Amino acid sequence: MSESVQCLRIAIVGPESCGKTTLAADLAAALQQHGVAAALVAEYARDYYASREYRPTPADVLAIARGQLAAEDALAATAPLLLCDSTALTCRIWAEVAFGEAEEALLQLNRPQDYALTLLAAPDIPWQYDPLRSHPAQREWLFGLYHAALEAAAVDYHVVGGNRQQRVAAVWPLLRVLLPQLPVF
Repeated sequence: MSESVQCLRIAIVGPESCGKTTLAADLAAALQQHGVAAALVAEYARDYYASREYRPTPADVLAIARGQLAAEDALAATAPLLLCDSTALTCRIWAEVAFGEAEEALLQLNRPQDYALTLLAAPDIPWQYDPLRSHPAQREWLFGLYHAALEAAAVDYHVVGGNRQQRVAAVWPLLRVLLPQLPVF
């Protein structure tokens, strides 16, 4: 990482339709309300497929991982805290599920230790259709893949579940460890 300001990166990962984007937005709003300049790094796959047909190839997944990290790095140069809606781990798992393996270049981009905090969103909310989603009945299985990958990486992570308010309330004490100036939620 080469950023000009000290930047804490928060990874928000998990299976599709488990509330990652909503949690990232809710945390950004709550942090900004308390004077923390938190930047939201959007899920790059959405931008990537905005102008092309959704027919992923291994090359697409690698390009998305690179784009996700480039977006993080661009915002890290200006923000003290990033809320990353997905990471290269998502791309790694996507490649393994869709193509049977992740290529070495993609594996090298997956650096879960680069994040000060990793949140694993539980699939305990209803699945919602989206053209980029394809596993409505396999979210628990996918959740297990994320869990296993984070365990294998030996990073500290926290499972976050419940409704929107419960999720923010569960994450807040974890953020206070990183940012002691935050008030009790």
